[in-house]
Amino acid sequence: MLSIIVGLFVLGLVLIFFELIVPGGILGMLGALAMLGGCVLAFMEYGIGGGLLTSLIFATLSIACLVIELKFLPKTRVGGRFFLQESVSGTSHRPAGREDLVGKECESLTTLSPTGLVMIEGRQYEAFSQSGLVNPGTRMKVVGFDNFRVKVTKL
Repeated sequence: MLSIIVGLFVLGLVLIFFELIVPGGILGMLGALAMLGGCVLAFMEYGIGGGLLTSLIFATLSIACLVIELKFLPKTRVGGRFFLQESVSGTSHRPAGREDLVGKECESLTTLSPTGLVMIEGRQYEAFSQSGLVNPGTRMKVVGFDNFRVKVTKL
């Protein structure tokens, strides 16, 4: 029975370790369940003293495995590939515009019905027309911003 308990602990540690490589929580949960099963078997086979000792070993090994994974593994050559080394500073969308564009004149590049494209100081922007349907080439004025679009109105 001792070999089954030790086997469950080893299996649990291996599954918890591989949780790092295959994220999602499944392997970690299976590893914890295997180690918990080993604790239950220890309580059933060796009584309360053996079960408590096994539970203490379970907690110590789990903490040691996590410390090794999170503190020492990222510093190794192989482990460094699994961890992000730099921060990401990009954004998903560029801002619609700058506040200094409010009041500037622009020209519609496409039909605004009520959204379309406008040209402001040589740059294209997605725009929302507060004047309804606007034909291409119409002179307009920037009145504000709404999420990722420029609000415009006819001159």
